[in-house]
This record gives sequence, C-alpha cells and structure tokens, in this order.
Amino acid sequence: MPLYSENLIEEVRSKSNIADVVSGYVKLQKKGNSYFGLCPFHNEKTPSFSVTPGKEMYYCYGCGAGGDVFSFLMKYENFTFGEAVETLAKQAGVTLPVKEFSSRAKRESDKRQRLLEANKEAGKYFYMLLRSEHGAAALAYFKKRGLSDETMRRFGLGYSDKFSDDLYRYLKKQGYEDEVLKDSGLVSYSERGGGRDKFWNRAMFPIMDVRGKVIGFGGRVMGDGEPKYLNSPETVIFDKSRNLYGLHIARTTKKPQLLLCEGYMDVIALHQKNYKLRSRRDAEESLYKILGLTAKPRGFVKGAADELMVQVQAAYAKAIMVARTPDDWDDLDYIMGQYPVDTNRLEAFYNCRKR
Repeated sequence: MPLYSENLIEEVRSKSNIADVVSGYVKLQKKGNSYFGLCPFHNEKTPSFSVTPGKEMYYCYGCGAGGDVFSFLMKYENFTFGEAVETLAKQAGVTLPVKEFSSRAKRESDKRQRLLEANKEAGKYFYMLLRSEHGAAALAYFKKRGLSDETMRRFGLGYSDKFSDDLYRYLKKQGYEDEVLKDSGLVSYSERGGGRDKFWNRAMFPIMDVRGKVIGFGGRVMGDGEPKYLNSPETVIFDKSRNLYGLHIARTTKKPQLLLCEGYMDVIALHQKNYKLRSRRDAEESLYKILGLTAKPRGFVKGAADELMVQVQAAYAKAIMVARTPDDWDDLDYIMGQYPVDTNRLEAFYNCRKR
C-alpha cells in the first residue's frame, strides 16, 4: 500500500462528509447540529449513536465507540487505514498516487486480477444457468432444502451444466486464455481431450474472500456421480487455509460469537433462519458470525469436531460450545426445523476456559 502524505489524507477527509458516509450504513435523524441513530457497533433500542459534521466525528454514548470518518469505515468494514483512504478517495473524486510495481510484481498483480475476473465471470455464468431450463434440477434441489430466492441470490448460488466443456467454451468466447483458465482451477487440460471443466452437472457455491470477490467454488453433484462434493483446487487467489465460507458476510457483523460449520448448506441455512444461540442462562441472542470450512482440517474424521474445537479453545482461550447431532440425523434438516429442538438426542457441551 502506498504511503499517503498528510496533506492528501486531509484532502480526502475534508471532502468526505462524515454524515453522508455514515448514513450509507446507519439511518440518521438530525437533532440540532448533530445526527443520531442506532449504533451499528452494539445492540440498542434507543438511539445513542451521534454524528457531528462540524467536528468530523462520531460517538456512541452507549458503548463508547468513536472517531473520524476513516476509523468508522475501518471499524464497520474491517478495513485497514489504507483501504479506508482509498474507498473514501474514490467516493470523493480524489486522485491518489499510483503504486509503482517492479516488472515482476506487476505481472503477478495482473495475473491475480485476471484470475479474479475469470472466477467472477464463471460465477455469473453459473448464476444464470441455475435460473434457466438447464438448472431446473439444481434449483429444485435448493428449494427442496428450504432455501428462499433471496437466500440463493445473497449467496450467488448457481449451476454448472452437464456438458464437461461448457464453461470452458463460454470463457474462451469471453476472451480468457487457456493459461488463465488452467491457473484459475476452473479447467483442466489433457493432450487428447483438451480443456475440461472442473465442475459439471453440479449445484454451485461461490467461495468469496473477505472483500466479496469470488476466489473459488464448491459443487454438489446432481445425481449419483462421484465425488458427491467437489471444491476448487488451491490457486494463486484461493488458499484454503486462509479462507472461510461466508467470511464476506461475517466481516460486517458486530457480534463477538461465531459459529463454525463444516458444510456450505449449513452456513446458508443458518443465515436464512437467523439462527439463535441460547446461553446457559437461557438468554437468547442473535448469532451473526456464521462461517464454514472450505476444506476439512488435515486428519479430520467424522466425529472429531469436538477435538477441533478444543484445539481452537487452547489456542485462543475462548469459551467453546460444540453440538453434535445423532449420526442418523441430517444437520441441515435439524437447522431448518425438521427435528424437535428440545430433543434429548442432541448432544452438546459447553467448555469455558479463561486466562
């Protein structure tokens, strides 16, 4: 990230009306020289969050959060300072100095951008196919699992056609080179067969990074094919050890709790159901950070989720709760309400360990 001068930062600040910026995230009502609304950083029913344009500051009288327009974006969007400056500069029409790359760094940056574009184009194509006659089976599958149209749109769900070179031919028509398609993980090649799609005849789950950019896919086969579930291979833009499914949604939530799931459908269903966490005091609160593994941890076996959580707890010294459904249950059906919530067959334990 380039280092910006104080004068340039001040120009961005002066051209970014903090009330206008914050109102893009919070409904504000003017009272005197300030604006008030519900704080986006904690739950409240009475507005205690104030924005004062004259001082170029915001402050919450409830939780104490406060700062300037840069810190607001950093806190709300989980941006770095540089990302906040770049975002506000773009909105305000301020030209920032272009970062100078070495020839090697520029090639790597250009390649990364090309791979992101290819994945985005593939995601758009899968999204379109799901809503065409070709995607009827996948659409029926999603609806049978209880997903609404809005949920499918929110997660960008799609379908890869039953022809094994369908996406390859489409992306070639869009001008993507064979080397890019191979490096993207979307296509594999053989001397005899040429380009062959990684995913075909599958319900598709785009995997996005923290900024909402498509970096890979998960696919569930339609029919009896194998493997039943298939993920993109690791690429320049997709590191399975550094990404979680649903991270682009979780990053903007304000709750400290998180729920880690193994499957994509579990994550999606939990979001749709606005799942609740019931604490030991029987107090119910929304659990917003819902994330999914993009790959099973090395050595992971069925039934080892509790051991994984214990390892996480040991590393971060946090309170951990693990819930296991019986082997003859489908986790998604449980989430969607197919089993009684008060059943004694749900095994759960709550582990609390503090420094």
